[in-house]
Amino acid sequence: MPHSFATVQSINDLRSAVRDARQNGRTIGCVPTMGALHDGHLSLVEAARRETDFVVVTIFVNPTQFGPSEDLAKYPRPLEADLAKCRAAGVDLVFNPEVETVYPTANATFVEVPGLSEVLEGAHRPGHFRGVTTIVLKLFNMVLPDVAFFGQKDYQQQLLIRHLVADLNVPVRIRTCPTVREPDGLAMSSRNAYLSTEGRQTALALSQALKIAEQSLCDDGQSPAEARARMIEHLTATPGLTLDYATIADSHSLEDLDEATSEMVALIAARVGTTRLIDNQPIGLSS
Repeated sequence: MPHSFATVQSINDLRSAVRDARQNGRTIGCVPTMGALHDGHLSLVEAARRETDFVVVTIFVNPTQFGPSEDLAKYPRPLEADLAKCRAAGVDLVFNPEVETVYPTANATFVEVPGLSEVLEGAHRPGHFRGVTTIVLKLFNMVLPDVAFFGQKDYQQQLLIRHLVADLNVPVRIRTCPTVREPDGLAMSSRNAYLSTEGRQTALALSQALKIAEQSLCDDGQSPAEARARMIEHLTATPGLTLDYATIADSHSLEDLDEATSEMVALIAARVGTTRLIDNQPIGLSS
């Protein structure tokens, strides 16, 4: 049977298509995106196709997660190319709503995850995670998926969404899929398109610093403080890069660690020119 592919913009059409799929015994997978799709997003689609029967990709540039000085207006929106990629990847349905459909009123209600949303990215981008958790819950309520797929590259985001789902008893299973990297180690991101040729080389310092942290902790037996210092030294010595943070934290609480454990994550945020990039690497000490 040929693969069917459809796009919808209204919530009623979305729910109707999902309801038909579920009545036919199909499980629903959801891949929330802001478009500008790359191989990282497509790896989430592949996972969704393997693990569910009906794959919904949402494409929505969410205004409430952008700060006043951030790149909402210039955020890439190559919709036709995105739809072609979705069709080729075997997506069943793309939900591409207008802002007025998602936020029909004055946005009076928001959802927040206290604590976790106020550190690292939350500290550098006030209000960002409030916008993320709100839109994700709204999308879950619109799509009603069985499983939702997120990338590990946005480590803090997927952790917050796991807390959101657990705390509010949302009947969705969260799957976190590995970061997809370019051959030279750069984590795939829609914002990489902003980088100049020179900036792209500079950006490699992030993945290099993560390797340094992993080597420090796993091979050299150093403490998180020593690994953190080596990461910061590498990043601050890179011309053209401005560091926001680099740390070794607990994988679940995101609290900075003093002693190495079996569940750590190295996290970095930095600017290359005007482009802000994030990356991370889970690190576990083998017993």
